[in-house]
Amino acid sequence: MLAKIVKLNNGLTIPFMGLGTWELTNAAEVVKEALKAGYRCIDTAVLYGNERSCAEGIKQWISEDPANNRRQDVYYITKLWTNQMGYEKAKKAIAECLDRIQGLEYIDLLLIHAPTPGKQMRLETYKAIQEAVDAGVVKSIGVSNYGIAHVKELLSWPGLKHKPVANEIEVSPWCMRQELCDYCLSQDIQVIAFAPFSHANRINDPDAVSIAEKKGVTPAQVLIRWSVQKGYIPIPKTKTLSRLPTNLDVLSFELSKEELAQLDHPDVHDPSDWEVTTCP
Repeated sequence: MLAKIVKLNNGLTIPFMGLGTWELTNAAEVVKEALKAGYRCIDTAVLYGNERSCAEGIKQWISEDPANNRRQDVYYITKLWTNQMGYEKAKKAIAECLDRIQGLEYIDLLLIHAPTPGKQMRLETYKAIQEAVDAGVVKSIGVSNYGIAHVKELLSWPGLKHKPVANEIEVSPWCMRQELCDYCLSQDIQVIAFAPFSHANRINDPDAVSIAEKKGVTPAQVLIRWSVQKGYIPIPKTKTLSRLPTNLDVLSFELSKEELAQLDHPDVHDPSDWEVTTCP
């Protein structure tokens, strides 16, 4: 039986899946409705330009039933963009992230969005985020779009005080990143899997459709369940409110080993987003 929460390496927990908000212009509405549907993890970023809207959706949900809808039940993730890296810039950027979500008090998980600015910038940024954890305004640190070399660099850094709890990367049956995922999990670093539908490019994949018809679910549910059964934390995105409850309902069925294998494409590497896991 799959659990609805996943334990992190720092003893805290994260929901088994979340809501992606990239390119959501109606983020406040979608976030509020997602929380009403049962989602408890919201993923945004400085780059997305909707941190304030995501926070507004969370606050609206809390205000509807403050006795039962509590801030501590929502897991809020955001990411520092590449032009905010380096110690001083990162400290300023963290303060700005907190200012945009006034009322939420803290960030559950703050990620470095990409490794592209280079080693010095990566480590300086991590130092600034560690200080934010020590100050209590950030609960956990993670990375995003990091390859194995970047993760190893961080884990061997003498300044490491708070181990990354997660690496958020694009993962789907057409971008499996098996070696990277296996390595992260072997280090007790969770894999947060974005673009489980390959940014909707594969939502009507014939194998996913075939399995969905057999199980009486949607192809989207099949692809989300694939990630969950692989041991990842998927963060599917939708701007269509009616799809929110359906996408979340992935614990009521299971994919067989044969169905997982039918979906797997280990010899294909077709990311629908940028590929920076191999950058220097």
